[in-house]
Formats: sequence, C-alpha cells, structure tokens
Amino acid sequence: MKQQIIRKINLYRCPIGLKEPFVISLGKLEFADNVIVVVETSEGIKGFGECSPFQTIHGENGGTCMLVGKILSTYLVGKDAMDISQCCTIMDTVIYGNTSIKSAIDIALHDISSQVAGVPLYRFLGGENIKKIFTDYTVSIGTPEKMAEDAYKIVKNGFPVIKVKLGGKEEEDFLRMKMIREKVGNEIPIRIDANQGWTVESASRILNKLRQFNIQHCEEPISRKEFMSLAEIKAKSSIPIMADESCFDEIDAQRLIALKACDSLNIKLGKSGGIFKAKKIIQLAEKAKMKLQAGGFLESRLGFTAMAHLTLSSNQFEFYDFDTPLMFKEDVVEGGIEYLGNGLIKISDALGLGATVPDTFLQSLEKISVC
Repeated sequence: MKQQIIRKINLYRCPIGLKEPFVISLGKLEFADNVIVVVETSEGIKGFGECSPFQTIHGENGGTCMLVGKILSTYLVGKDAMDISQCCTIMDTVIYGNTSIKSAIDIALHDISSQVAGVPLYRFLGGENIKKIFTDYTVSIGTPEKMAEDAYKIVKNGFPVIKVKLGGKEEEDFLRMKMIREKVGNEIPIRIDANQGWTVESASRILNKLRQFNIQHCEEPISRKEFMSLAEIKAKSSIPIMADESCFDEIDAQRLIALKACDSLNIKLGKSGGIFKAKKIIQLAEKAKMKLQAGGFLESRLGFTAMAHLTLSSNQFEFYDFDTPLMFKEDVVEGGIEYLGNGLIKISDALGLGATVPDTFLQSLEKISVC
C-alpha cells in the first residue's frame, strides 16, 4: 500500500463533565480531562484518537498530554503513518512512559491504516464482528446506602453485570458489599475493583470475607509496587485476581504470568500505549490461556470504539468494562460504538475506526498544531 506521510497532527484538550462524581480509592473525578488527536496525511486521510489520562495512574494529565504530544508530533511529522511499529519506536525513543498520549496517537495511526486498507479496524487487526459484547456498569465509592441504591438502579436499567469500586476500610467495604447484595439479590454477577486500596496484610483477609457475595473477580487489590505479593494473595483468595495497574505493557504481562500472580489481565489502551503494544499482551494471554478484560479510563465513545475493535481480534476477551461514556453529560462523538440497551454494544462496519469528532466542536477547544 502507498505510504501515508504524516503532514499534520492536531491535539485538542477536551474536558467533559460527568453526570455525577466518579469516586475510586485513588480519588474523586468530576470531569474527564481527555485529549483528542487528529493525524492528517499528505493524501488527505485523517485518523482520530483519544486518551483519558489519570494523574494517579499514568502520571499524566490533560496538560502534560498536550505538551508531550507536541514533542512527539515534531518527530512523527514526515514519517509514514502506515509504519505503526516505527512510529511507536520513535515515541518510546523520544520519551519514556507517557503511555496515555502515546495511545491516542497510536489509535489515530491505526485508524489511518485501516481506512487505507479499505476495511473496518477490527478486520485490519484480524478480527470478525461476530460476537456479542455486553458491558458492566460501575458503582463508585460512597456510603454503603448510596452504593446499594446505585447498584439497584443498574439492575433496573438492564445491565447484566455490576462492577463495584472498593479499596477502603475493611469493615466499610464489607458493609458496602453486604448492603448491595441485600438490595440486588445474589443472581447478578458482581466484579470488584480495589484500585490498589488494600494492604498486602489485609487483602487476603478482606477477599475471603467477601467471597460469600458471589464475586467474579477482584481487580488490583494492592499497590502495583507490591506485585511480587500478588501470587501469595492469589493463592490465599477464593476470589480470582485480575491485574490492572500492575499491567501496563507486554513486559508487565510477561512478568505477572511468569509469577503466576493473577488469574486474568485488564488491558487498557491508555496503559499499554495503544493498540500496537496491546496486541503483544494479547499474544501472551493467548499462549498462557489467560482471560482478558477490555477496559479503559474516562474515554468517550471515541476511545472505547478503538478498544471494542481490538476485542474482536481475540477470543481471550471475556469481560468488558465500557461504561464510562454513559456517565458523560454530553456525547460529542459521531459514529463509533452504539449502546443498544441492557449493556449490549454494537460495533459498526464503517471503514477504519468509524468514529470522529466534528470540526465545529473541535474548534471550540484548546489546540496545538504541529506540521
């Protein structure tokens, strides 16, 4: 295929308010501080990407993403957008980490490449649009009473799975789960996410107290710095352990698999640095026969559309956490995934990513342009 030389990269800071605060053990968020990237080629092809940085997880925010994105763009302009491997190598050579902004650029490059190939992104990645994807919906941290009421609303809205944020004091987390189960019954599956909130000493004890509540798995029970202790916690816990913050890229995944530290991995493009490296994690999971969760941060439907396409490329994906766009006060995306009700997600067969943001909206945002 003909080269697609990068002519211009536009970066837009896109803060979008949430319907209500999203609270996890790492803090409270009242808006998504996202960055949209538009890569234009000399042939007139535009690729869209998005990231949603979390300061407490990435060490990035919207401001740093704009500045680092500008630096990365100066090295990428003039390069072939179709050579995604080279572009990713360039980004990693220029600056360490900063996986959030790198993921937005990576998504835009995949959008361009799949458009030029004349296929939807999922097909470009070797996938088929033949499986049904159902997202969970998340209950953020609050009083046990409010969390139970929020869980009840999720059931009434038809979602097939509830995700519950925990990671607080032992007694309070137990009461939260107890009241949620009393409110919603024992049938609907529940996943819990401590977001590193428990200590190594308390995690196993808490997990075994919570096992009576029919829990599918627990994400990241302890600090990611304590990953060497995950295997011990996994061995003592009757609840399966999922690695999230401790699994950014394929190096992390390889280490966790070798340590037998977890039962499953949570892939997020904002952690892996994009689709290119996420595929390497998938290959490791396939070899290890390990289940995967497809997740994200506070991306809009733009970012989650990229993740949805990726999930169609592997049968290892069993869990889907695509709910945050439903928490936004406004939806600025055209095309992309659709929420059909009861948690069901539809992926279109449009070329490339199939999701864009209109110029009329982008023009209202803070912008950096590199050409």
